[in-house]
Amino acid sequence: MRTRVAVIGGGQNGEHDVSLASAASVAAALDPATYDAVPLTVGRDGTWRDRGLRPIGLSGAAQVLRSCDVVFPVVHGPRGEDGALAALCELAGLPYVGSGVRPGAIAMDKWATKLVANALGIATAPGVLVTAATAGTLRWTHPVVVKPVAAGSSLGVALVDRPDRLGPALDAALALDDRVLVEDVVAGREIDVAVLRRADGTLLAAPALEIVADGLFDHESKYGGHADFRVPADVDEVAAKALEDAARAVYDALGCCGVARIDFFLTEDGPVLNEVNTVPGMTEHSQVPRMFAAAGWSYPDLLDELVRGAHR
Repeated sequence: MRTRVAVIGGGQNGEHDVSLASAASVAAALDPATYDAVPLTVGRDGTWRDRGLRPIGLSGAAQVLRSCDVVFPVVHGPRGEDGALAALCELAGLPYVGSGVRPGAIAMDKWATKLVANALGIATAPGVLVTAATAGTLRWTHPVVVKPVAAGSSLGVALVDRPDRLGPALDAALALDDRVLVEDVVAGREIDVAVLRRADGTLLAAPALEIVADGLFDHESKYGGHADFRVPADVDEVAAKALEDAARAVYDALGCCGVARIDFFLTEDGPVLNEVNTVPGMTEHSQVPRMFAAAGWSYPDLLDELVRGAHR
């Protein structure tokens, strides 16, 4: 008998379309000889829809979920990646793929993630936390990066290299989140490391990937086809080990499960943590599947490992 896997995509945030692409790719690539993929979609308005995109509401979705053996949430960003869907599965007693409530919530919060990394001795960009109440007191003294604390896909991220750009950048970020990070610009190569907790509990880090972009790796660069992903990244053994060790340490300290993508800047002084993604892009051409492909894993094999490693 095939294993029924509920694949949830969409979501009530700016990553809705990206999540739909990830979920569709996952559902299509699960081996049909082993799995029966059951798509569920969360609309921008929060309405749950079945595989025919008919509105069924949360109660209808609960019936579908109860008929499945495993849930595979692929909702990026708030109300998904932040532990919300993991909480739903936990409350319903459903096995699910990926990180649990606590790691999802902490990793989605870039400020909290910085605190965890700093406690581990892993460098992060110097920065300050800003809210609507404190934004007016901030003064520009040098180039900074402004980003919402808990938004994804580089939404609301801006490089501020002139004083007159600080106010508009803060306004744009605060429109997406009630807390904003204002960080120093880090001079370094953008390197990602994917860490997977396998079904047997062991951790595996895939070959690192370098992002080569013209300027800031923002939402347009990420999804507009302008970025150049190079995997394996051209780094020496010392840098590769430092990146992998830091990625494993952060993954383990947060308590992640499934696969997570840990993003760094590689500087002359070593890795500087940028952020952690517990529900990274999962189309076949996304960064994480590319990294595992470089390790010899096919896309269906990666998905199979994730399903077999679901929380029980």
